[in-house]
Amino acid sequence: MTVALGIGVAGYHFIAGLPWIDALMNASMILTGMGPVDVLRSNTAKVFASCYALFSGVVFISLMGLLLSPIAHRVLHKFHLSDEDMNDKKSRKSADSRNQSTY
Repeated sequence: MTVALGIGVAGYHFIAGLPWIDALMNASMILTGMGPVDVLRSNTAKVFASCYALFSGVVFISLMGLLLSPIAHRVLHKFHLSDEDMNDKKSRKSADSRNQSTY
């Protein structure tokens, strides 16, 4: 996350020409999903801001996946059925359907 913030700060400072504190604020706002603060004047700065916003979205989604995957894994284990259980259910269903068709 720090690396992503550093990329944004450097880009906004060197490409968009913003002072360091404004570059930090813009990078932080984009990285957290709030949106840009300052108006960008040059096309190069606008292209950088677009790429940085897309990059930030990927970083956010990746970090959330990384943080939430252990929780999701634990939840899936709670509902886990073994293959034997599934085969028993299938054989019971087919036996029940055969029994119902004979009546």
